[in-house]
Order: sequence, then C-alpha cells, then structure tokens
Amino acid sequence: MSANGGFGLLVRRRRDRYIAQAMLVATALLWLVPAWSALREALKAGGFSNFTSLFSDPLGGVPIWRTYLNSLLNGVVHAAVVLFVSLPAGYAFGKLRFRGREALYYGTILFLAIPGTAILVPLYHVTQQLDLFNSHLGVGLPEAALTVPFGVLLMRNYAENVPDTLLEAAIMDRAGHLRIFARIFVPIARPAIVNLTVLCFMWSLQDYLWPSVLNTEPEMTTAAQAVSTFHNALSASPVDSARYSASLVLLAVPAVLLVVLGQRFITNGLTSGATKD
Repeated sequence: MSANGGFGLLVRRRRDRYIAQAMLVATALLWLVPAWSALREALKAGGFSNFTSLFSDPLGGVPIWRTYLNSLLNGVVHAAVVLFVSLPAGYAFGKLRFRGREALYYGTILFLAIPGTAILVPLYHVTQQLDLFNSHLGVGLPEAALTVPFGVLLMRNYAENVPDTLLEAAIMDRAGHLRIFARIFVPIARPAIVNLTVLCFMWSLQDYLWPSVLNTEPEMTTAAQAVSTFHNALSASPVDSARYSASLVLLAVPAVLLVVLGQRFITNGLTSGATKD
C-alpha cells in the first residue's frame, strides 16, 4: 500500500470514529433529557429533602429501600434459576452430540415466541397450589421460566465459539464432560454469564406484570410497581409532585448502576477469557 493510500485510510478511519463518537454523545444527551427534567422537578420544592424523606417517610406504607430489596431478591432467584438451567443446557447443545439434539434445541427456542400473558392463568394456579404468593420465589420462578429459552440460546452460541481443540486436549487428559464444563467452559463463558446475569436483574427491576399478579401485600412492592404506588399516594401539590419526581430519579438509579457495572465486567471478561487456537 502506498503512503498516500495509507494516509487516506487513516483519515477515513479517524473520520468514522469521530462520527460514531458524535452519534453516541447525541444519544446520551437524548437519554439524559428526561433524567435531567425529573431531577430538576425534584429539586423545585423542598430540595434534597425530597430524596431523604423517601427513606424516612414511606409513601403508601412502602419505604423506597424496601422496593429495592424486593426487586433485588426477585432478581437473585431469577438469575440463579436461569444460569443453573442455561449454562449446562448451552454446553450440551453446543458441544455434545446426541440423538434429537437439534429438535430439542429448537423446541426450547420456540418458547421465546410465547408471551408472558399467554401463561398467566396456569402459572397463577400453579403458584396458588404451591402457596408461593407474596414470596420472592413465587415471582422469580415465572420470570426465570420466560428467560431460560433466551439464556439457552445465548449460551449455546457462546459454546459453539469455544475451540474444539480445548475440549479434545481435555478429553485426551481423561477429563469427563462434567469436569470440562466446570473447569473450561464456565471460566471461558464468563462474559456471557455476566451479560445474562445483568439482563436478568434488569428484567426483574422492570417487571411489572408478575409482581402485580402474584403479590398482594404492600411490603412486597417492587421498584417497577413503586412508580404507580407512589403516584397514587401523592397529591398534585408542588411538594408532592417534587417528591414523586425524586422517587423516579431514585428508582432509576439501580438500573443505571447495573448497566455501568455490567459493561465494565463484560469488557474485563472478554479480555481475560480470550483463547488462542
């Protein structure tokens, strides 16, 4: 390549990078507009006391820290079940050869097309029979059931990208599939595991359907439900409107932190989990 051609390629790459950065900045600014608007409204009447009062003076009988805790515990159940099922299933579908593998895999993926509302009634009766109303297990299990097909898809795609030479070397060292799964696949799949875990917690934070159907006690209110709970508990006065805006800001904080921390760990996992053929 000539010097002029190399310089032109460098300029184009630099220009493309600037364009991509400008688009990202514009997107970030658009996202920050409603966040800034809510923060400004929260500080109009009462200042920062609107934020502190949400922890000391519960709205509608629900302290805001309790909504965080409920969403967190639902997310723990959700993520634990999804990882427990998706990790070994993804490894098996991606690396093992057995009769009916593809039919079973695509049968699992078909459940991605089933909306949560379609199984609402049977899951309601199952939860009632198991006496799991007003419990984190009762909410986390339906959430996990809807996420497992996606988790299997994600883990199988990751397993297929793991070099077969690693598995062949382990088999030559007389390692069984259980040991290969625990010692090789799980460490390499760390970026996918972190990604799936973050998504499970995000979806639990945003889930309004299952907590509303399966929880009847105010102390089980989640962060997604708290938006309507706080709105119903407040009047249209300037002070109450400011407190409601403050609650919106605080309820958005866990989701933002999850995305920021999740992206950091995913980037680290991608570099530490790299392999050479």
